[in-house]
Amino acid sequence: MSATARKLALAPPRNTIWVSTASVWAIAIKHGLGRGDMPISGELAIRYFRDSGYRFLPIGPEHVAAVESLPMHHQDPFDRLLIAQAQVEPMRLLSHDGQVARYGELVVAV
Repeated sequence: MSATARKLALAPPRNTIWVSTASVWAIAIKHGLGRGDMPISGELAIRYFRDSGYRFLPIGPEHVAAVESLPMHHQDPFDRLLIAQAQVEPMRLLSHDGQVARYGELVVAV
């Protein structure tokens, strides 16, 4: 996590950090494929998130349905689901992906 992301998300004690089930799913897939950019398993990620006090956001039918109305700025289905979840809840999504940042004010580029 970048210094900017830590400052925005972790420093203010009033913030609740949510981790989408979609993020855990993506971690598990990348790790299972042996990708070098994902050195931890989904199970280990869950443990780290829980130990850090983060909360898990389940994937609901409203989140899935909201994906179809998103502009096609980004092709990755996991990122599109995260964007849809941020819109439906509503929440802020921290991302370092410039394509994700194109979805507007709900995305905070870090």
